[in-house]
Amino acid sequence: MMKRALVPAAFVAGIVGAGCGSTTTVTTTVTAERTTGRAAGREMTLYGHIRSLARTGHGFELRFDPALWLTGVTAERAAVEDGRLQPGEPVPNDYYIRDESHRLLTYVVARGARVTVVTRGARTTTPITVAELAQIIAGRNPQHRPLLIRGNHLGFWIRVAKRDPNAVVSLDEQYQP
Repeated sequence: MMKRALVPAAFVAGIVGAGCGSTTTVTTTVTAERTTGRAAGREMTLYGHIRSLARTGHGFELRFDPALWLTGVTAERAAVEDGRLQPGEPVPNDYYIRDESHRLLTYVVARGARVTVVTRGARTTTPITVAELAQIIAGRNPQHRPLLIRGNHLGFWIRVAKRDPNAVVSLDEQYQP
């Protein structure tokens, strides 16, 4: 993504010409471009739990319970504040999930969105279709995959497109020991 910064050249010219004895001031606008990364500002990533994923006319409707995936000092302090740990106790596996509201958000998921689930065996994640994920969320396993977790309590990272804040472009299950 390109960001443009306008720098008044009069400021630059004033500094450069300060010691030259010239009394003429020239004002010019200079445009500078800076690249900040391909996806910067185009997507938002959220962690939470999928409550339902239902087929609709052109894709799927996702009902999502957002939560906070916390690590390190942040996780420890949040767990103590929530009464889950005593001060000084380490957070198990160095993460803590804070899910305060359980209020659901609704998103649209295209049929072709990228989906990965955590599986047992040689691969730790397996790409699947959105339709297959909908069946897994409903308690079925159509491909008989060796899933680690089943049902509608799955923890997922979803990426939402900023150009369409309702559109989920990917869903990736989070491994939780």
